[in-house]
This record gives sequence, C-alpha cells and structure tokens, in this order.
Amino acid sequence: MSRIKALFNKKKERVLNIYCTAGYPQLDSTVKVIKALQDNGADIIELGMPYSDPLADGPVIQESSSIALANGMTIKKLFEQLRDFRKNISIPVLLMGYMNPVLQYGFEKFCSDAAAVGIDGLILPDLPEHEFETEYGGIIKRHGLDFIFLITPETSEQRIRKLDELSSGFLYAVSSSSTTGSSKNMIDVRTYLEKLKGLRLKNPVLVGFGIKDKNTFETACTNANGAIIGTAYIKALAGSGNIPDITRKFLESIKS
Repeated sequence: MSRIKALFNKKKERVLNIYCTAGYPQLDSTVKVIKALQDNGADIIELGMPYSDPLADGPVIQESSSIALANGMTIKKLFEQLRDFRKNISIPVLLMGYMNPVLQYGFEKFCSDAAAVGIDGLILPDLPEHEFETEYGGIIKRHGLDFIFLITPETSEQRIRKLDELSSGFLYAVSSSSTTGSSKNMIDVRTYLEKLKGLRLKNPVLVGFGIKDKNTFETACTNANGAIIGTAYIKALAGSGNIPDITRKFLESIKS
C-alpha cells in the first residue's frame, strides 16, 4: 500500500499538507525543512521544484523559486539531495512542478529517479488530462507514483468526476481560480467544498490556495479531508532563523 493511501486509511480528517520550495531558503535547506515539517506534525509534504515561470504560484512562492534557482537548485541536484532522505522521513512526499523542466530532464527518467529516491506522487498543474491519459499516465503508474489533479470552483461536475477517476492519492481542490497566496472569501470556499463533499468522490479531497492560519485551516477541514498551506510557510521561512524552531512555531500556530 502506498504511503498516501496508508495515511488516509489512518487519518480521514484534518490532514495537513505543507508546501515548501526545494533549495529554499538555502540550497542545502531541502532535507532540513522536510525533517522539521515531519518532526512538528505535518502529514504530507509538497516539495516544489523551482521553475522560472510558475503559472499557478503567487508572488511569494515565485520569489522562493527565483531564490532557489539562484542558489543553484535543479532537478538533478534535488534528486542528489533526496538520495538518502527516506532513512529519516516516513511521511508522504510529493513533487510539485511544471512540465517544461520535467520534459527537459526526460519524463521517464524523472519518474524513475523520483520513485528510486522514495517520492510518493506528482502534482504537475500544466499536464493536460488528454496527455495524461494517452502518453504520461502510464509512465507515472509504471513507476508506482500517485498523480494528483487539480480542480477549481469552475470545474464542471462531469470533469470533477473524470479527474477524480484519473487521480490517485487525493484530489487537490483549488479554493478559487487565482494564484497561491491570494485572499479568499471562506464562505464561498465553504459552499464549494460542501458541493464536493456531496459528490462522494473516490479520492480524499485536500483544499489549497489561501489556507494560511488556524482559522482558514479549520474552515477548510469542515468539508474536506484536510488542507494545503504554502505561501504562509514560505513567508515564515523567509526570516533569518533556525529552521526547526521556525517550523515548530508555525505548525503549532495552525494545529493548536
């Protein structure tokens, strides 16, 4: 059984997924951040692969990507950093990124190398459904990786059901059609999540974009299995300080 499936079998609500950018704040921070997140109660880690044109990301995560790239982070370097990380990390870790650098690396090689180091799944927002079905999905599955599709409040019920069928692990419910870090009307988000809950989907649902503190996390968890926090954590890491200490204080503020 995959680590993601095992997690949701054991924990069906208040699942906390934290996004961090590989190679940020320093090039060698990646595994330190992952370890700090695990040690302080994160359930899943979404590890962003920095890219120069991250379409779905707001200014804070874009800036972290720019810094990580300037630090020298590449996909090759990331896999080198992750080579032995499973000796100390037991929670699910996903890679989130965009198709251009993955295709430059080589899609099959990317999936093979990700699986070899112990990555559990992929989030590639610009991989279209048709290309997933006809070309890339088979490669992803062959290497034992889960794949998570994104849906928005504008996604039709028919398409939600289709993407739910294609996804494994969980379904990523974007809280609104905007970039990460934007302010959200949580009343509208609640209505959207109530609709999703009523569809009785195959996969668990995690909601992301605009989840930033205890209040928004609690609201998101009312009608979803959990939530994804990115921008707020990246902001916390931006200050100088001890990564384990920053991470402990941040997660305590969400989960207390």
